[in-house]
Amino acid sequence: MDINMVSTLLSTKPLFQFHCSVPLPFWFWNKTRVLLARHYGYLRRHSSLSNTNMAQEEGVVSLQEWQGWGTTSPLPTMVAQIVHDLKGLEQDLDAHMSFGGNGGKLQGSFRIQEDKKHRATYQALADSEKKLQFYSARQIACRILGSRGYLCQKCWLPMEDCMCSEVTSCSLFPGIRFWLYMHPKDFLRQNNTGKILWQVFGVDAASLCLYGIPEHEEIMWNSFKVAGKSKVCCLYPNKSAVLKSVQNVFDQEPVTSDEVAPSELKVETTQHFILIDGTWSNSAAMFRRLQDKAKLVWGDEDLPCISLNPGASAMHKLRPQPSWDRTCTAAAAAGLLSELQLLPQFSSIELDKQEEAVEHALTVLLDALTKRRVRMGRSITRKVRQTNIR
Repeated sequence: MDINMVSTLLSTKPLFQFHCSVPLPFWFWNKTRVLLARHYGYLRRHSSLSNTNMAQEEGVVSLQEWQGWGTTSPLPTMVAQIVHDLKGLEQDLDAHMSFGGNGGKLQGSFRIQEDKKHRATYQALADSEKKLQFYSARQIACRILGSRGYLCQKCWLPMEDCMCSEVTSCSLFPGIRFWLYMHPKDFLRQNNTGKILWQVFGVDAASLCLYGIPEHEEIMWNSFKVAGKSKVCCLYPNKSAVLKSVQNVFDQEPVTSDEVAPSELKVETTQHFILIDGTWSNSAAMFRRLQDKAKLVWGDEDLPCISLNPGASAMHKLRPQPSWDRTCTAAAAAGLLSELQLLPQFSSIELDKQEEAVEHALTVLLDALTKRRVRMGRSITRKVRQTNIR
């Protein structure tokens, strides 16, 4: 029986009355009332859990589930629609969705039918922007459905390999904010390192922005508009862009923790750093999108880029990179904090400890992934890629 209906019935007067020729003792009525109260009290206590499970079975991603993956944004409209459509197709075909293989892709006969449907939908979209939004939303929707009950929402590792208890949280200096501009193919990827930043610093200091998701990109760019172009930099080694060293960016005396308390720090003083979180082949398109948006907002597509001192990440041991001078997302953030710590104006705010927290979490992730590979009988040595990149 529906819990709302039960509540209504219990709270209203009876629709009819009856008279029994044999009077029933008080204990009978009292015991009956206690049993009913216990039963429906149990339903009320478990209604939130039941509603969550029911929502998932009905093809709905709740706000709580969505934000549990590492974001504070509302559920993107197109992601919700695609999840609903996938569940509807599952019912129409009377075939259960299953995920597996490299990247957790759809499997079996359902995959064949869904592939035909989504390709037809994609081709029917005449606008390239709509195609990108559909592509990104579908990637994310499939990854959410395929990861339910399998991946930890915090660290994106399988439940049996969860590393959350070993990660040490740390407060990031309030004059710095990281934006993880993530490609949808890196969303919920187990060896993704960008997730480490909000595990360590929290989702408000290190914010997720998914490429091609309009709700996410709007939130990020609204923050940039308030801050102004001079307070936005991208950590990306693009030779054709305007490159600045860390010292160039902070050539003026910034606000330090000694001058203003964190609670009093104004939004305008915060420096925003964009970390492009995707494969090197995908990152070029992501950077172009940032440049195009910067031109619309500020009339100039030369989004300032920061050049960091080269250094190899611990993840090089497990995850191949095009070259040794390129590093993973979390290591880039740690490198930035390390270089900022060397500047006199930042020497007193313990950025070195914040860097160490990121490096520690990166080591924990490497250990967790290595143990999993060993357990599954997979190689733990780094494969050398054949590449023309120098």
